[in-house]
Amino acid sequence: MKQTLPRRLSVLSLLALVLTVSTCGVNPVTKKREVQLISEEKEIAIGTQNYSPTRQSQGGDYVLDAELTAYVQSVGDKLAAVSDRKLPYEYKIINDSVPNAWAMPGGKIAFNRGLLYELNSEAELAAVMGHEMVHAAARHGAKGMERGIMLQGAMIAVGIGAQNTDYANLIVGGAQAGAQLVNSKYGRDAESESDLYGMQYMKKAGYDPTAAVTLQETFVRLSAGRKSNFIEGLFASHPPSPERVAANKATLAQVGAGGEWGKEIYAKKTAKLRASQGAYKAYDEAVKALGEKNVDKAKTLANQAIAIEPREARFQELLGDIALTQKKNQEALAFYDKAIKMQPDYFKPHIQSGIALFNMGKKAEAEPYLKRANQLLPTAPGHALLGQLAESRGDINGALQHYQVAASSNSDIGKDAVARAVRLDLPRNPAKYIQSGAQADGTGNLYAVVQNNTPSAIDRVQVRVIKYDAQTGRAVAQSGLLTIRGVAAGKRNQVAVGERVNSAKEVQLYKVVVESAQLAQ
Repeated sequence: MKQTLPRRLSVLSLLALVLTVSTCGVNPVTKKREVQLISEEKEIAIGTQNYSPTRQSQGGDYVLDAELTAYVQSVGDKLAAVSDRKLPYEYKIINDSVPNAWAMPGGKIAFNRGLLYELNSEAELAAVMGHEMVHAAARHGAKGMERGIMLQGAMIAVGIGAQNTDYANLIVGGAQAGAQLVNSKYGRDAESESDLYGMQYMKKAGYDPTAAVTLQETFVRLSAGRKSNFIEGLFASHPPSPERVAANKATLAQVGAGGEWGKEIYAKKTAKLRASQGAYKAYDEAVKALGEKNVDKAKTLANQAIAIEPREARFQELLGDIALTQKKNQEALAFYDKAIKMQPDYFKPHIQSGIALFNMGKKAEAEPYLKRANQLLPTAPGHALLGQLAESRGDINGALQHYQVAASSNSDIGKDAVARAVRLDLPRNPAKYIQSGAQADGTGNLYAVVQNNTPSAIDRVQVRVIKYDAQTGRAVAQSGLLTIRGVAAGKRNQVAVGERVNSAKEVQLYKVVVESAQLAQ
């Protein structure tokens, strides 16, 4: 058949077009000229869009100590005031015990609760904050995405990297992009720039940059044993090294030691957090015990955590999870309700409530919980169950939309969603799932061949073979319906057309059109 366009644009030609229309810019921190494919407006939009769902995927915000959050924000504001780039910086504390911190494009910065336990002064907090701020200010995240454009002809590949959550591999949709952004490793140059300019920001803001040196020295010691819980957090994306320590000492010699350490104020502001550290340790151990199916130990530890810190929603939620694993749905709902009342804007008790209600057959009651959960963080279970609810109402298009989103999850739920989508859509759009073409054997006998690209066996694939004129490209003949019986998942099958060809070039004049198919019974 004739192509409607004179030629197809290749990825490389599209890339060349992008590079042609893009403009060079000056990096706001390093002052070096560089190609900038992503505008500042787009950077800010990316950060804004991904900031909340990424925090949701890593445990949600730590909300029990508003004064501590305000304190972290005040340190960030001091550094932002002297930074090389004015962005709408935001600073949040994530309710996760793993010591970690990250920055998104556009100035969205987060600290894990676990990191705050490990620091000993406001200057050390400023050292980490300044480092993360430079990642945002110097466009390190944006440059990573730009490298993805230049190397792949598309935006950086989306992956799933949420930590410390049973939903780590169940995040779907746009929320996957945020996980990729904060779990990507920066290059050595980016880390060096963040150390250098972060120490300069510290000095300008009145902090002693010596803290950045001593902190890196501590990190090197911790990483040497490979036993620190920093390994799965901060060190995964910000690996310490003796070379970084030496570079920081050289920077310290340039900017000069001296300034505030703020040990007393830091101890005062983190006192409440440290007082409840035992509760979170018990909680983390309880989560581990539940993962090992030691329900009694998990319940005992969860109640210990509640006794120390009764205001924490995560602890009630964990009791709900324990009850859910025991198929005590009504009991689980009571715990999830407590968690939602304590912290309404965290996704997990909503999705778990929806699952419990769905299991009880209360599907209409489950739906608002599932929808609210997906608003906070889209997940495969949320979309898969909403798909089933839509299907039960006869809303096939709505069900397909939910199943297709759930299918992007690399999980059993994702695989089940694919199967459900195929079951609904295959009869309507068989060619969407079945690849077809003509092929000849060694003696010239022509066959219609189909490839089953679904995870399910299919049957009664009906095809029609159309022949085109070599000169005009017009259809000149077509067969009747031919039936191919039984095609296993991922496999091929064929049927004889009843014609012979003389060359491979002649085979190209035949097109096989899939007319209908059904799933094998």
